[in-house]
Amino acid sequence: MLRSLSIRDFVIVDTLDIELAPGFTVFTGETGAGKSILVDALALALGGRGDASVVREGAARADISAEFSPPAQALPWLSEQALEGDNGSLLLRRVIDSAGRSKAFINGVAATASQLRELGELLVDIHGQHAHQSLLRPDAQRMLLDQQAGLAPQAVAVAAAYKAWRAVVRQREEFESNARNVLLERERLAWQVGELEKLATKPGEWADVSLEQNRLANAAALIEGTQEALLDISEAESGAMLSRLSALEHKLARLQDIDSGLRPVLELLEPARIQLQEAAYALKDYLDRVDLDPARLAEIDARVDAIHSTARKFRLAPEDLPAEYDRLAQELAQMAQATDMESLRAHEAALQAQYRELASGLSAARAKAAAALARSVTDAMQELSMAGGRLEIALRPCEPASYGLEQVEFLVAGHAGTTPRALQKVASGGELARISLAISVITSGATATPTLIFDEVDSGIGGAVAEVVGRLLKRLGQERQVLCVTHLPQVASQANQHFQVSKDSEGGERTVSRIAPLDGKGRVEEVARMLGGLEITATTRKHARELLAF
Repeated sequence: MLRSLSIRDFVIVDTLDIELAPGFTVFTGETGAGKSILVDALALALGGRGDASVVREGAARADISAEFSPPAQALPWLSEQALEGDNGSLLLRRVIDSAGRSKAFINGVAATASQLRELGELLVDIHGQHAHQSLLRPDAQRMLLDQQAGLAPQAVAVAAAYKAWRAVVRQREEFESNARNVLLERERLAWQVGELEKLATKPGEWADVSLEQNRLANAAALIEGTQEALLDISEAESGAMLSRLSALEHKLARLQDIDSGLRPVLELLEPARIQLQEAAYALKDYLDRVDLDPARLAEIDARVDAIHSTARKFRLAPEDLPAEYDRLAQELAQMAQATDMESLRAHEAALQAQYRELASGLSAARAKAAAALARSVTDAMQELSMAGGRLEIALRPCEPASYGLEQVEFLVAGHAGTTPRALQKVASGGELARISLAISVITSGATATPTLIFDEVDSGIGGAVAEVVGRLLKRLGQERQVLCVTHLPQVASQANQHFQVSKDSEGGERTVSRIAPLDGKGRVEEVARMLGGLEITATTRKHARELLAF
């Protein structure tokens, strides 16, 4: 819902701030007072086109801000664009300077005009002779029909089936147009997988064989060094470490009988001797296990060389070869599947059949829904001074597409004896607005747009028909926020909120537009003016009070 609109230096508006309420709101005033300027300003805030001509004469820039309560359907878009606001508020701002340069902001963050337009379509729908009329777009007409009939889930399923089918079609066409290159690539992959499969490296193998090669290549030095260490510790004929340490212990043991202060030294030497003895045992065990094995060394050397050579060929580190094999094998399997033309064609045919089944079901449901919607809107048109007019919804067969097997087009005949034409080709702006009103009222439960604006919906009508328009707008206002620019008292009297737009001359030099909310007394005076012109009489005031039910 639109909460407030703030306008600065826009056309003939210098400063304007209005607070808006839910329900049905009207804007009235004399011709030329600037009623439609409010709609134009809002359209600009919603991403409409603007240039330097919209800047009030003598001002540096035009600045329009519109604050909304963000509807549920806008929240995913705001999140995706990282433009979420605070405290359940959504603020759109558009600034155009006197040189025609434009800036746009969403929740205080710089945005593009196209982002404003995308978001604006989720917030406001403007009906009338102005831009931003979603009903004129064929895709919007199709979506409206689907929403009205509850066919959105079927449409989503059709789109998904179409996407899956076309993906396989592109895969098959790509293979057919590039078959030789694909086969060459497949052969290259098969050779690479074969090379790695023959080598059959395992994760961690490179580290293991490198360590074993280093140990085997230095086996002789390991044996010699270990034997020398063992000899020094325990097996030398004279001067072995264990013998000397034992002799030292015996000597100090005798001396401690003389002086017990040597006992701590003996207590330190005993574990040293035990540790030295354990080292000797470990060295003997190691010598029993280690051996010169030229055959194993040759085998390991050959394996290291094979792994290293293959790694150079693939321009990889040796330890990365197992992962590369897994990657290439998977790619080869996928390519083999993708280049199996018989399977591809069978898969394509199955997906096409699935799409056509879903699309045909959607077509049948659309045909039934289109007839019902056309009848309802046609009935509403009769009440809106369009006697004999009718709406037809044409479902034109087309090539299979993501949206189905037909294009949806709204065709309108404004009155009896005329041929229905596309909605966007309706000549009269007022006629278009009334048709849009009829469609909006009938489909108000299907559309999610929270704010609807009607500009000149009452063009060319009056009397009882005008009263019907007012009642329709008020009824629509029970489900949506409805803003309406009108010159008919019968419409204005139905509103929940009423603003009067006026035009003042400041010192006779410039004209500015003003707007004011009306209370009960003000509404009587304004409706009386709309009924009786410049001269307001007791009779017109009485009639105004009757319309307002005061």
